[in-house]
Amino acid sequence: MAASAKEVSLMEGKRGDKIVVESEQVGTPDREGEIVEVIEGTVRVAYRVRWADGHESVFTPSVGSARIVPSKTKAPARRGRGSPTA
Repeated sequence: MAASAKEVSLMEGKRGDKIVVESEQVGTPDREGEIVEVIEGTVRVAYRVRWADGHESVFTPSVGSARIVPSKTKAPARRGRGSPTA
């Protein structure tokens, strides 16, 4: 089945993507943050997240606990500025 443009990625975050952790308690707002680093482990992936309140933490989401919203901006291509970098 093809994914629509409005669907969000589940647990496949990249640097710059937004992560939303939905509250388990009625009346409590969701937590939102920006993924600043992807930490690949042997069993699962963790994310270093800069939360909306400014602090950073390493977050390892469990299945269904968070959703990832892909970044809409892409880094500009580097052209004509010396040798290419990896």
